[in-house]
Parts: sequence; structure tokens; C-alpha cells
Amino acid sequence: MRAVQPQDHPPVEKLIVEHWGAASMVIHGEVFYPADLPGFLALRGQEICGLVTYAVQARDCEIISLDAFQPGLGIGSRLVEEVKSAAQALGCRRLHLVTTNDNINALAFYQKRGFRLAELRPNAIEASRRIKPEIPLIGENGIPIRDEIELEMEL
Repeated sequence: MRAVQPQDHPPVEKLIVEHWGAASMVIHGEVFYPADLPGFLALRGQEICGLVTYAVQARDCEIISLDAFQPGLGIGSRLVEEVKSAAQALGCRRLHLVTTNDNINALAFYQKRGFRLAELRPNAIEASRRIKPEIPLIGENGIPIRDEIELEMEL
């Protein structure tokens, strides 16, 4: 594990585009460019096997993206712990993130790691599609992507 560094921008942006469909993400009506944000890489030799990016605003730290490219090895859990430690060091009081209603795996993953459901934003993805039209209509398990779900933990 190590912090993302400026020279990591090209490979990080490539991974974001490959796994998220574009260099940008729209979350709660705000546009983020994960490759430009602080984050952590999980490496196996020179190979990136996990990536997390986050944004800090006031006393809140928000996970923007999390990818473990080799599931089941604890990479995602370790990346979340890295962000949690960084947020605490920065004096943050809350760690939170947003996922969509179709992302059942993420909902389970984060709750198992101490996050709780904090807010449901019905039809929020409709507004996000006006900013980023490439957001698909149908997501995991054939579920229509409609709503944002915020999860949080106090630090």
C-alpha cells in the first residue's frame, strides 16, 4: 500500500476510465475526477491490484472510488482502512461515500466494515445523467440505476 503520487496520474486515470466508463464521476450533483484526488494504491510488485480515491471537505472525508481488482484478498478492506487512517490524521469526524441502488455488493461490503445507511436520494441519478449522459440505465443484476445511497461512519 502506498499513497497515490503525481506520477501515478496516467495509470490511475486509465484504470478509472476502464472500470468506471469515464475519467469523471458525478456524485450528489458534483463532478469529481478521481485521478486528480488523493488516494492509495495496493500494489503487487509493479501491478496495481487496488485503488481508492477520496476528497476531504471541512471535517468530512468522502470515498469517491474504490476498486479491488483481485476480489476476496482483503484489498478493498485495507484500502478503506488507509483512507480511514488518513481522514483521522486530517481531523475528519466522518467518513462517507455514495453508491447506487443497484450496487448490492458495495452495500454489503461497506456495512460489513462498519458503515451505516445514512441517506437515500430517490431519483438522484436522473440529475446526474444530465451532467454525465453515459451513466447506464441498467446496472448490476439487471437493476435500474435510479437512486443514490449514502453510507457513513463516525471517526
